[in-house]
Amino acid sequence: MPRLPAVNPDTATGQAQHLLQGVQKKLGFAPNIMRTMANAPAVLQGYLDFSAALSKGRLSAKFREKIALIVSEANSCGYCLAAHSAIGQSVGLSEEAIRDSRQGESTDTKEAVALAFARNLVAQRGWATDEEVAILHRAGFSDGDIAEIIANIALTLFTNYFNHVAGTEIDFPVAPDLHAHT
Repeated sequence: MPRLPAVNPDTATGQAQHLLQGVQKKLGFAPNIMRTMANAPAVLQGYLDFSAALSKGRLSAKFREKIALIVSEANSCGYCLAAHSAIGQSVGLSEEAIRDSRQGESTDTKEAVALAFARNLVAQRGWATDEEVAILHRAGFSDGDIAEIIANIALTLFTNYFNHVAGTEIDFPVAPDLHAHT
C-alpha cells in the first residue's frame, strides 16, 4: 500500500500539473513514480532534468537500462525492476539481456565490467578502490564514461529509495523472480 499518494494528473494544479502533462505527452501516460514525485514538483523536476541530461550523454540507452537493472536488483526495488524491464524491452533489450543485467552479467565483456562495478558500488555504499576504477579504465572506459556510470547509478539509487519509502504502486508488468526457474 502506498505511503505517499500518487497525484492525479487530471486534478493536479500549478507546477505539478504542468510537469505531469509533459510526462503524459512524452510517454503517453504518467507512471506512478512520477505521479508520486509530483507531491513535491521540485523533486519531479529534478528527476526529469537529471534523466534528460543523462540521456544526452555518451552511454547508450540500452547500457543505461542495464545499469538501472543491476542497481535495482541489488536494492530489491520491485517498481524499478518492473519499469526498467519494460523500458529495456522498448529500447531493444531481449528478455535474456534483461535477466543477465539483473545478475550483473553481459555478453559484452566491457559492459560486464561496468555492471560488476555498479553492483559493488551499491554494496559498498558508494566506495570504490583504486583497483576497481583501474579495472574500468582497462576495460576501455574513459573518465567521462566512468562519471556517467556513477551518475546513472545515483539516479537509480534515488528512484529505488524513493519507491521504498513511498511504497509506489507498480504500474508496469511485474518483473519475474530471477530464481523462479532454478
